[in-house]
Amino acid sequence: MAGMTREDILRQLRERIVAFATSRGLREGAEDLAQDVMMVLHEKYPHVTELIELVPLSFQILRFKMLDRHRIMLRHGEYNQESVDDQPLVDPGDDPAMQAEQKERVTHLIAALQQLGERCQKIFRLKLEGHSFPEIMNILGERSINTIYTWDLRCRKQLLALMGGRWETLHLDGKGQRPNRETVG
Repeated sequence: MAGMTREDILRQLRERIVAFATSRGLREGAEDLAQDVMMVLHEKYPHVTELIELVPLSFQILRFKMLDRHRIMLRHGEYNQESVDDQPLVDPGDDPAMQAEQKERVTHLIAALQQLGERCQKIFRLKLEGHSFPEIMNILGERSINTIYTWDLRCRKQLLALMGGRWETLHLDGKGQRPNRETVG
């Protein structure tokens, strides 16, 4: 190898770099990595001409480039991408039966809320607007937060009773029901 020029050494080194990168699982990017290593060697290390110095230097640059590539792929989420072929073609939204049940639940809930007293309706409205219990206490003009907690509990119990004793509607086929707390062992 005494008569080899720097270009001959770099050509053989490039082949080794591609083989090494391919063996590490970077089949698509092996050529790109080898090109990047060659560019760094050409631009930053033109003074290095000996084979003994070029091989470890080029593989050190290759390891850094591979780490950079892995970091970029990790940051872009390329390791956990799913194939487009694996994705379902159907709409992932609720089926018409589920939509009908949801609409029925909302209608039932609105009817039950309208049967509550004015104070309970106001408490529920304030909670839905995102107010905290201390804010609700100030809006209602109460001096004790415990009064608000008590009213809230009574209103929720009253709403539950108006909803038939459970928050969810019964399914027609009886599947998917959650057991009542009283019947659970």
